[in-house]
Amino acid sequence: MSQPQDAPLTVAHYTRSWLPQTQTWLYNQVRFLPDRIEPHVICEQTDNLDQFAVDNIHCFADDAPWRHHWDVGLRFLGLRPYYPYTIEQVHQCGADLFHTHFGDYSWQNLEVSRRTDIPQVVTFYGNDVTSYPQQHPKWKRRYRRLFEQVEGILCEGPHMAQSVVDLGCPEAKVHVHHLGVPISDIPFRPRSYDPGEPLRVLLAASFREKKGIPYAIEALGRLQEDIPLEVTIIGGVATVPLPLGFSKDVSGSAAEKERILAAIDEWDLGDSVRLPGYQPHEVLMEEAYNHHVFLQPSVTARNGDGEGGAPVTLIEMAASGMPIVSTRHCDIPSIVKHEESGLLAPERDPDMLVDHLRRLVESPDQWPKMAQAGREHVEAEYNAPVQGRRLAELYRTILNDEPRSD
Repeated sequence: MSQPQDAPLTVAHYTRSWLPQTQTWLYNQVRFLPDRIEPHVICEQTDNLDQFAVDNIHCFADDAPWRHHWDVGLRFLGLRPYYPYTIEQVHQCGADLFHTHFGDYSWQNLEVSRRTDIPQVVTFYGNDVTSYPQQHPKWKRRYRRLFEQVEGILCEGPHMAQSVVDLGCPEAKVHVHHLGVPISDIPFRPRSYDPGEPLRVLLAASFREKKGIPYAIEALGRLQEDIPLEVTIIGGVATVPLPLGFSKDVSGSAAEKERILAAIDEWDLGDSVRLPGYQPHEVLMEEAYNHHVFLQPSVTARNGDGEGGAPVTLIEMAASGMPIVSTRHCDIPSIVKHEESGLLAPERDPDMLVDHLRRLVESPDQWPKMAQAGREHVEAEYNAPVQGRRLAELYRTILNDEPRSD
């Protein structure tokens, strides 16, 4: 199984859908792999290909309709968690390594690894490690099996890595690998603020409890008593794709939208808040440069759901030169350095969010230093081309480790 460092390597990436607009970070992982790595994407359906085009996409939905419906039905009934189509594509592309994105999908694909005799690595991202094991005890059992059989577990930060270890994964299999953003595509434009002008605040997140948007709205409602505001909330109800083109609401996202709207009404922010819905990534970045501050008050939801790592949008905003107000949640402190590139509050603490926002307004002379610190940190730890090379090195490290335990 040993691979020379400069040998070509074919990696089959698996994800349910390629690609929701909220998963730009997965697109960056694949497209910034070095040339000696040949990636193939295996998925069940495709979305937004105009935004996330890559070579070598193999989509199960494009298979013969009768077979597609048959295999979807078998999985729906719990008779077979994996798709034979995945096995075929792993074989046909000549994969050396099978990289599944999201822990629950990796468990479904354990049989794929066994039948192809291809080592598997998995990246955890959020509710697959924070929520599933708490809500459904069966996932603790499933993950124990997964930890035994996969070759490596990738996590975007130390908090998530420790969470995976706490679920029973051997530490030797866990690797911290930061998600990357294309620094060269993100102009560095430090924001400035003139006292007396409206403070333009941007939020960008799916409408889920873990994003903490109602706490942001409460903080902004209090702040507007002294400071004029213009607020933009980019996002909407989060859904996950289901077979046959259906989708479902994620973790009460529709109900969270109602709470957000009710909070806007309660704090009389209707004239100050824009809700443009989900937007393409390029629109998000255009909005970012038209705002002063990015606000991301993430929390641990009542069902245990959390960021797991941290929202990638925080990396992009820091790279752009934007001051950030966020929370000490999961791996956010690894990205936003408190008192250096941003200000962090405890979870569910609108009072502290108000204090931090007011502090920024009262100290605009500190913004350039904060912007520079954020950019330098992202350049060192979250630059997508660099992270692509580091991921390639991780692949080879994992392949050159001990033989599989199963």
